Amino acid sequence: MNITELYELNDGHKLPKIGLGTFQIRGYQGVDEILTAIQLGYRLLDTSTNYDSEGAVGEAIRRSGIPRAEFYVTTKLPGQYHHFDDALKIIEESLLRLGLDYLDLYLIHWPLPKRNHYVEAWQALIEARRRGLVRSIGVSNFEKEHLDKIILATGVTPAVNQNEIHPYWPQESLVNTNQEYGILTEAWSPLGRGSDELKEPLILALAEKYEKNVGQIILRWHVQRGILPVVKAVTPQHQHHNLEIFDFALTADEVYQISALMREDGRIDNQDPKEYEEFV
Repeated sequence: MNITELYELNDGHKLPKIGLGTFQIRGYQGVDEILTAIQLGYRLLDTSTNYDSEGAVGEAIRRSGIPRAEFYVTTKLPGQYHHFDDALKIIEESLLRLGLDYLDLYLIHWPLPKRNHYVEAWQALIEARRRGLVRSIGVSNFEKEHLDKIILATGVTPAVNQNEIHPYWPQESLVNTNQEYGILTEAWSPLGRGSDELKEPLILALAEKYEKNVGQIILRWHVQRGILPVVKAVTPQHQHHNLEIFDFALTADEVYQISALMREDGRIDNQDPKEYEEFV
């Protein structure tokens, strides 16, 4: 099964409409899990230096026998490397760990506004793109004020903003901001990471109506909002089911009802990008 539906980014490059997250997928077992996903049709592989899964992603790509050009590989800049020269070196290090010549997408993992070096980090990503180390550059966990600051400072708008988004935290305002700026929204933990969202009566009822599972309903909700869900799955069954979201559609009212499940305390780990410290 190949995923053929793609989003076009503001820089002209493209990404599949669903990706495999590799948080806590590591080592030889991780290679096998990622390889299974590749065999099922996943081509967007999302990792991070902080996930310690870059080596597993690169090895799975090599073992797959599929040409490098068919993959869309994302990794991210850790907070301790926000200074310009450090950022460029860690991007090179990520390429060495992955065993790749270039990255399809590179993101600043967190803005860390209390440290306030994210503009310098963004300037390093622009330089990395100029050097051909990466094709598209973006950010993760950036709020509107952070986006405005880097765009004003550099004149360069991110291609992607990856944010925490799930039914209890739908981020309507931020998603709208991203769309207004021409930025593709990606969702991390799109299923809520084991929260009660999978037990919501509304979502259970929709799963029954469409003869889908609850995860598929939530992932379809993301896609219909123009969001690219990056979803972790380690079993072949879950990996396969997560791809089966392009053969049905929710109504506009159903999308609205799922978004209305929002909770004021909906964040999974209360990771507010304005306050969160990625490292101590």
